[in-house]
Amino acid sequence: MFKKIPNYVKYIFTNVLFLFIYILLFRILFYQFFAQLEGVATSEVQKAISLGVRFDLKLAVITFLPLAILILIVNYRFFKTKIYKKIANLYLVLAYLILTLFYLFDFGYYDYLSIRLDASSLRFLSNLEISSQVLVESYPIYKGIFGLLLLCFLIFKFSKFIYNFYSSQRTTISKKIKAIYFISTILLLSYGIYNSITHYPLRWSEAFFSKKNEVNQFALNPVLYFFDSFAFRSEGVNMDSFKAYYPVIAKQLNLPKDSISFERKVVFDSTYTKKPNVVIVMMESVGVKPLSYYGNAINSSPKIDSIIKKSLSFSNFYVHKVGTAASVFATITGLPDIENVKTASRNPLIQDQRIIFDQFKGYEKLYFLGGSANWANIRSIFQSNINGLQIFEEGSYKTEKRADVWGIDDYELFNESNKVLKKLSKEDKPFIAFIQTASNHMPFTVPDQKESYMPLSEDEVSDDLLKKSGFKSVAQLNALRYLDFNIAKFLERAKKSGYYDNTIFAFFGDHNTSMKRTDKFTKEFDLNIQAQHVPFFIHAPNLIKTGTISKNGKLIDLFPTVASLAKINYTNYTLGNNLLDSIPKKTASFVYLKINGEPAVGLLQDSLYYSKTDISKTTGLFNLKTKEVKDIKDTYPLVAKKMDSLLSAYYHATKYLYFNNKKKK
Repeated sequence: MFKKIPNYVKYIFTNVLFLFIYILLFRILFYQFFAQLEGVATSEVQKAISLGVRFDLKLAVITFLPLAILILIVNYRFFKTKIYKKIANLYLVLAYLILTLFYLFDFGYYDYLSIRLDASSLRFLSNLEISSQVLVESYPIYKGIFGLLLLCFLIFKFSKFIYNFYSSQRTTISKKIKAIYFISTILLLSYGIYNSITHYPLRWSEAFFSKKNEVNQFALNPVLYFFDSFAFRSEGVNMDSFKAYYPVIAKQLNLPKDSISFERKVVFDSTYTKKPNVVIVMMESVGVKPLSYYGNAINSSPKIDSIIKKSLSFSNFYVHKVGTAASVFATITGLPDIENVKTASRNPLIQDQRIIFDQFKGYEKLYFLGGSANWANIRSIFQSNINGLQIFEEGSYKTEKRADVWGIDDYELFNESNKVLKKLSKEDKPFIAFIQTASNHMPFTVPDQKESYMPLSEDEVSDDLLKKSGFKSVAQLNALRYLDFNIAKFLERAKKSGYYDNTIFAFFGDHNTSMKRTDKFTKEFDLNIQAQHVPFFIHAPNLIKTGTISKNGKLIDLFPTVASLAKINYTNYTLGNNLLDSIPKKTASFVYLKINGEPAVGLLQDSLYYSKTDISKTTGLFNLKTKEVKDIKDTYPLVAKKMDSLLSAYYHATKYLYFNNKKKK
């Protein structure tokens, strides 16, 4: 029976089989080296594998489908004309190469953010030079290129072998039988793509069956999911929705109810006799989970811990979206980044905003970073909105020894920043500075020794302790310890330079680094909001009282809070609030994330977390203080409805302000 099957049909299914095996090998590699499935129930792992295999088969069929259609059209002529052989060999080499590149990028992307490759990863192409350098410095790229060339050669030889093997076979069948094989092949290929016996085809959403995000991520096929995620496009302002929810946000922020206005003037009766300086430090990839102050198993941040104890800290502070560019945008503009694919900083239509940073009258305004401000179009966010801003970047410093792709390391960055701030202090010029660190970021470049800092070796940290801490590697831990050292060193320099006593230092994490599941913050990990929970503490022992505030805070609240502490008269046009103010009575944290593979928004109030997806409108209400991840929206429908209204109000108000918070010319 097998001999009677036309050679071109056998050629089709042989290639689909080998493509499937090749794709399956990448799933095995992901399982072996990247999947975080410790402690997951066997039944869930088995279901994830079953779904994953189906996704992989679907991808194999889709990959070969264009060539299969050509083969079915020309049938026996496929093995008689040399041009078809060239087309087939070239197509298969490109197919295997593209699949390999997708999976390699997926491995790196997951290792960085703990999510599979999706359309939002295209944001890295906007800074291709930087992204390429990160790859070169983090991975053996040149060896990889050689490996890819070798792969192409082997695939070419293998493709020729299969073609020659089936071209030597000859089968004579009637037109009726040929038609049957034609229809059967089409049906089998179609079923491979449909991949379901139900009324609905196999879809990416089926991968999100578990409450454990790491299980769902394992089930996904990154190539299919990458193209599926293109459906998550950013939408413009829906004025009807905005107007419907404006009364809700107006009540929350104490805005006028009879007209649309977000303008709130803040005026102080008395001010400091000497204007206090303000220094805002963005701590790259620092969440609450890796800090020993918040209970991490490793003594990872002893110096930051001691600083927090002498500061005003906010224990329930959240950034809106995972990503450095997103957090910089939100901090400076006072608006959350809720763009789906690219970051808001890359949207040229929303660069011009009325912000609080620009309202520090009589202040020297400065921005320090180790690399280039062209990264993620960040230069525009600062320069478009802050008059008289001085940017210090690569090329601005006497120390130009680049540590890695991100420019000079944090030690040199803080040292160079201090030189400028010291000079301004001696000239009695008040200043507000934004310092953006980067050493606690892949490729985790730290020196062998820097004064009292020395990295830990692999032998100094047991596997058990590393696992309990959630750190993925000792290199990741050393990068945080280096930042910890540099922050303390910076404050020491400030004291010696004479501006420490009259400066408000605000430290915040731009997002958490990718970590493994631990006994700490497990609920946030399972709900996929661990990356948004970050430290925020204000250090100014001579100017403000120390203590801990547990009310919900969000990144756009940073500038209103700091400006109020500095007693700067300002007008707030955005959604942020002074966290020390009594309005609103019940604060909330607004986050933007992905749930079950699609964009979603979430709201945190007290111990409750409410979420809603953008496309399917799936909702959930959870109590963060209970051990079990249980949706309680049906138990508390009125609470869910109220939080849904406020969440929608924040979302639509953000969209509105993107385009209606322009500076007056």
